[in-house]
Amino acid sequence: MNSVEQVESTEEEQKSVKDALLSAYEKNISTKLKAELCNLDVNNFVNTKEASARYEKSEQWCTSRWYQFKVLLQRGVRERRYEAFNRLRIFQVISVAVLGGLLWWHTPASHISDRIALLFFFSVFWGFYPLYNAVFTFPQERTMLIKERSSGMYRLSSYFLARTFGDLPLELALPTAFVFIIYWMGGLKPDPLTFILSLLIVLYSVLVSQSLGLAIGAILMDIKQATTLASVTTLVFLIAGGYYVQQIPSFIVWLKYLSYSYYCYKLLLGVQYNEDDVYECGTGGLCRVGDLPAIKSMGLNHLWIDVAIMALMLLGYRLLAYMALHRVRLR
Repeated sequence: MNSVEQVESTEEEQKSVKDALLSAYEKNISTKLKAELCNLDVNNFVNTKEASARYEKSEQWCTSRWYQFKVLLQRGVRERRYEAFNRLRIFQVISVAVLGGLLWWHTPASHISDRIALLFFFSVFWGFYPLYNAVFTFPQERTMLIKERSSGMYRLSSYFLARTFGDLPLELALPTAFVFIIYWMGGLKPDPLTFILSLLIVLYSVLVSQSLGLAIGAILMDIKQATTLASVTTLVFLIAGGYYVQQIPSFIVWLKYLSYSYYCYKLLLGVQYNEDDVYECGTGGLCRVGDLPAIKSMGLNHLWIDVAIMALMLLGYRLLAYMALHRVRLR
């Protein structure tokens, strides 16, 4: 019992000493040190309080937003380029693209169901793969973020914008290579404009998916909890994506409108087909694409509304992630 009490008293003493040192630092050193770093002439002031007032009155940050953004962007790109383009990740994406291309090798136009399945595979793979990668971002950087922000190195907005723009070339390169490989191997519509639109839709979905992953990671700040929630979310979005269940009961039909995979899948269908297009049926005749149950349940009209909804998701998830980071305690 005595040893336990001694351990507890020692821990309490260590905590009280730590709190006292932090308090003394904040009162006597912190402001003066920051003022010196910001090139303020603190020797002209009588005491620390006067220096603190002068410091607060002048400028809270030593550098501009642009300078902070530029430095953080350069650092982020240098650090993450090896992670984004490591051999294992490249092999994973390219092998899936080649395998998918072989499975859907030059699918005939008459096999419209197989082509639709390929488009849904586009929306699923690049709807979920970036999400799982993004979930780890903020929980892994939490310690560094707290340490650097506590010392007043940069604004949270500068860090967040640098993270956002720095990820664009890194996160969009592999999806571009993926679409280049599997689109032409799969025998989809051989039209350059259709190919470019399909690529843009996939990249758009990647950004939305990554935004949701960042939001989940920022809110929970725990890798295990974040991956669990991401798994449940992706499963719901997969089922409600419009391919597996075409007639969802009315009381739960709202779920599909929360799924960005649903909008990505619909947009991919919309650039590949028109409702008045025809394909060769099993009986040898021609059937209207719009009458196919898989197409009819989705509808190919008002595609710009789907683009706008995905834009709202993109901005909403990013804003949610930013607000969640504001709640992270710096000490």
